[in-house]
Amino acid sequence: MKKKVFDLTTMMQLAMLICIQLVMKAIGLGSVPVGPLYMSFLTLPIAVGAMIIGPEAGAILGGVFGLVSFKDALTGGSVMTSTLFLVSPVNTFILCVVTRVLMGYLAGVIFKAVSKFDRRGNWGYFVGAISAPVLNTLFFMGFLVLAFYNTEYVQGLVSKLGAKNPLMFVILLVGIQGLVEAVTCGVLGGVVVKAVSAFLGTRKAAVGTR
Repeated sequence: MKKKVFDLTTMMQLAMLICIQLVMKAIGLGSVPVGPLYMSFLTLPIAVGAMIIGPEAGAILGGVFGLVSFKDALTGGSVMTSTLFLVSPVNTFILCVVTRVLMGYLAGVIFKAVSKFDRRGNWGYFVGAISAPVLNTLFFMGFLVLAFYNTEYVQGLVSKLGAKNPLMFVILLVGIQGLVEAVTCGVLGGVVVKAVSAFLGTRKAAVGTR
């Protein structure tokens, strides 16, 4: 589905999805604390926007997610990112914001790519939807290891988990949380976008017959 990035319809859709993100965060559905991390379902509206509007919208929505996360680092809403902010504000900004922008953009790119092989729309929506939480975990944890692995805070987690290397640390820290997050967002996102796309297709067809 190809659209102009800044037309009125797109702006309204973006505004609605941003509102959904903020409401989810405000009522506690956006970030559920699980140990030192948060199981986040904010990737769901990001995936929806990235697939329905396009990669640029995914990047904007990812940026909103990242800024909300960075606010937690500044205000103490997240123990992990607040601690890491004291070590390196710049790297914490990259961890919270830049990785989420990249995640949203690539979720849209992946959906556009797989859609070329899924002409009937049977499975491409689910691949696009699940790519958002998977990329979010990969980018966040990857940069966490790259920038903060040798810090006292992360090494404390490594020792607590009994991890022998960075890969084992990521697996043990993310654990079931990452799987639940990916499956939930993948299934719900795929269902929502498939339904919305079907509705929009029907609406276009009806308009075309007038």
